[in-house]
Order: sequence, then C-alpha cells, then structure tokens
Amino acid sequence: MALFKSFATVGGYTAASRVLGFLRDILIAAAIGTGPVADAFFVAFRFPNLFRRLFAEGAFNAAFVPLFAGRLEAEGPGAARAFAEDALSVMLAWLLLLTAVILAAMPWLMPVIAPGFVGDPAQLDLAVELTRICFPYLLFMALAALLSGVMNSLYRFAAAAAAPILLNLFFIGALTLILPAFRDAPGQVLAWTVVAAGLAQFLFLYVAAARAGMPLRLPAPRLTPGVKRLFKLMVPGFLSAGAMQLNLLVGTMIATLQAGAVSYLYYADRIYQLPLGLIGIGIGVVLLPDLSRKLRGGDEAAAMHSLNRALELSMFLTLPATAALIAVPFPVVSVLFERGAFDGEASEATALALAAFALGLPAYVLVKVLQPAFFARENTVTPLHFALASVAANLVLSLVLFFTIGFVGIALATALSSWLNTGLLAWRLAKQDHLGLDAGARRRLPRSLLASALLGLGLLVAGWQLEPLWAMSDAIRIVALAGLVAGGVAAYGVVALLIKAVEPAELARLLRRRTKKSPGS
Repeated sequence: MALFKSFATVGGYTAASRVLGFLRDILIAAAIGTGPVADAFFVAFRFPNLFRRLFAEGAFNAAFVPLFAGRLEAEGPGAARAFAEDALSVMLAWLLLLTAVILAAMPWLMPVIAPGFVGDPAQLDLAVELTRICFPYLLFMALAALLSGVMNSLYRFAAAAAAPILLNLFFIGALTLILPAFRDAPGQVLAWTVVAAGLAQFLFLYVAAARAGMPLRLPAPRLTPGVKRLFKLMVPGFLSAGAMQLNLLVGTMIATLQAGAVSYLYYADRIYQLPLGLIGIGIGVVLLPDLSRKLRGGDEAAAMHSLNRALELSMFLTLPATAALIAVPFPVVSVLFERGAFDGEASEATALALAAFALGLPAYVLVKVLQPAFFARENTVTPLHFALASVAANLVLSLVLFFTIGFVGIALATALSSWLNTGLLAWRLAKQDHLGLDAGARRRLPRSLLASALLGLGLLVAGWQLEPLWAMSDAIRIVALAGLVAGGVAAYGVVALLIKAVEPAELARLLRRRTKKSPGS
C-alpha cells in the first residue's frame, strides 16, 4: 500500500470535513455565542462525542482493525466478514443497554459532568435535556466505527474519511433552514441535528461496506472467541487511545466553574483539531492497517520503514501549524468567529486558550502515530499504563493551573500531559527495538523544526505589523488572514527546500499522488 497516497485520500476528505466544520462553528457562534445555552449544548455534545472519539479513533479501532486485518490476510474475506458480523451484533446489544442506562441516570450524572451548572437549575435542566437527546449519537457512531474499520482494512479509506462530512452538512442545514423557525429552542434544534447526522453516517457506511463486498448481516449476539479477544483488547485500549479525549472531559468539568470557559475551550479546540485531524488522525488511520498486515506477514523492516515515514511526514506538516497557532492565534480566532454573539472579548480569551493548546499539537499528533505500533502488535495494555499516567498528570495540572491562571491553565495542562504520554510511548518502543530513526528521519526532522521556528518568528513580526487590520471589517480581516496564511505557507516551503527538510523530488511525487488519488483507495 502507498502510505502517502492513502494518507492523501484520508487527508483530502478530512480537510473538506474540517472546512465545513469551521463553517458550522461560525454559524453556531453567531447563533448562540458563548452564553448559557452554548455552554449547555457543548457539554451535551461533548459527552457522547467523547465516546465517539474513543470508539472511532480509539479503543474499538485499535482492537478491531488488527484482528479483522489479520483474519483478512491469513484466512480470507469470509472469515473476516463472519468476525465483523459477530462483533456488530454484540456491540449493538451492549450499546442499546448502555444508552438506556445513561438516559435514565442523566439527572444524577450531569452534576458530575458539569458541576458548575449546579448553581443554575435552569441551565442544569437544559444540559440534561440536550444530553439525553444527543446521547444516541454514540450508538450510531460506534457501529459506524466498526464499518470504518472494515473499509480501512480493505485499504478503502475514502468512505470512512468522507462520512464525518455529513455531520457538518446536517448542522449547516439546520442552522440556516430550521433554526430560523425555532429561535426559542436553539439548543434542542442542534441536539436533534446531532442524532440525525449520526444515523445518516451509519447508513452511508453500511451501504459503502456492502458495495465493497462486505454486506454485514446481524446474527444473534454470541460471545465467540474472536469477540472475546476483541473486548479484551478494547478494555485497556478504551483509555490508552482516548487519553487526550479523557483529558478534554476533565478540562470541561473544571471549566464549568468559570463563566464562558467551556465555550472558549470549545472554540479553541475546534481550531487546533484541524491540523490534528488532517495529519495525526489521518496518518494514524492509514498506518494501523498497514502495520497490522505487514507485521502479520512477518516483515518487520517494512513496518519500521512505514513508521519512520509517518513520523517524518507528520512532523513536516505539524510543526509549521504549531508555530503559526502559537505566533498568531488572535487573527485566526477573530476572523473565524468574531461576529454576532461572539465579541472581541471572546476572541481574546479563545486565542489565549488556542496558543496554550497549540504547545501540545506535535504531541497530540505523535501519539496518533506511535500508538499504532503497539496496537498492530495487539498490545493495548502498555499504552494504557502511559495513558493513565497522562490522565493523572492532566487532572493534577488542570486543578493547579486553573486556580492559578484560569481556563488557560486547562489548555496548558492538556498540552503538558500529552507530551508526557508521547515521551513514554517513544521510550518504550525504542526500548523494544520497535522504533529507531533511520538516516532519512534523523536528517529531516531537525530541519523541519528549524524551518518551523523561522516561520513562527516571521509570523509574529507580520502579525504585529498587521495588528490594526484585525479591528476592521470582515472583508479586510479575511483578506489579511488569507495573505498571512499564504505567505506563511510559501515561506515555509521555500525554507524547507533550501535547508533540505524535504527533497524537491519527494515533494513533487507527493503532490502527484494527491492529484491522482483514487476515491476508492
């Protein structure tokens, strides 16, 4: 499998989804701003969305893909399909039970999830109502995660990468077409949109899997040896792959103690999730089945080569994004969100959170690149230990820093704890001889860091020179930010080529693969 070509497929669809996601958040910011309704909805959405990320990008993906891909490689499509069907039926039964329990217990869970809402009974009741509406989204997305794992193991990455676009399209439609008729209930409109989009994504992926030769039936739930192995791997993977998401949940709980903090952190999170989604998650999705099949075939050298190229590519793309978000966070936030109910004060607060989150961006991406090296070997226990250490560090740091510097401390704690997780993962892989930088990675990684540092300094100076423009009209701010981004990309590309952080032939080859990528690859 061509790693770069497959990453280009995932990255292309993810980019389209994230662009539409920004449009979605611009509309949400204009409609509900950062007030009580916004805080209640974001808590309601984050609770099932936390589990979605754990399933779609974490525990289930980490456990299911190596098992399904291994059967596909060793026993053929029939055995792999039977395993997927057994997993689907057991998961559906378990998720129906979980959903029923959570919906019934929500009035008691919400004070734990959002302790800051306890002093406002109306906001607490609204959060309970919206979370109850949103929660079935988890059921649909967990089943969609299974179907995504099937498609990715077949090296058909397009459908799974494109499915999240539906969520953003549903939101945009609801905000522009439905919300104007229900202005007294914006939270409810957004919550029902979440559920409808989850159902649509599941149906889309089911049809895609059927067309790929994997039409899954729904047999009676049976705990077969394969399903037992799946859940055994999922238990530690649930925490290890979702450490950052658990950190965000902890941060949300603490942030409810400060008015507006949940919203500031949400909007900042949405911005840095763009490079994380495009690079870290995109590479992780492609790398896991690639490593799984190569290791099952006994080709350790090929697996190490894939890991090196993934590290090299991820840092070449992530480090400049990190430098930019640290150097000029305010223009980015202001241009994207500052309109309607989202004022200048909200922009300044969100920009501070964004810069703090961005300090950990390389770590967030490296976790997504390094964890597949464990998961492909059916090892979810070792990453669990490191994830628990990261979560514990995040909890302590969030409490200490929140009561020292406010909500910015929560974002900073998330970044620091992610670096701890990254360091532990890299250390253990190196100790087991599963990670070693080859000559190409040792040569290019420091040069990518140097080029990114120079970019950050240049953007800092340019942002200061353009400062008067950020208080002007939307049109002027958009043009100014577009120019800043274009100039930064061009400058980074030139510097990277001059100091040979990337070779011209490799860059041309990558660009050709992007333009020629196949939708079904």
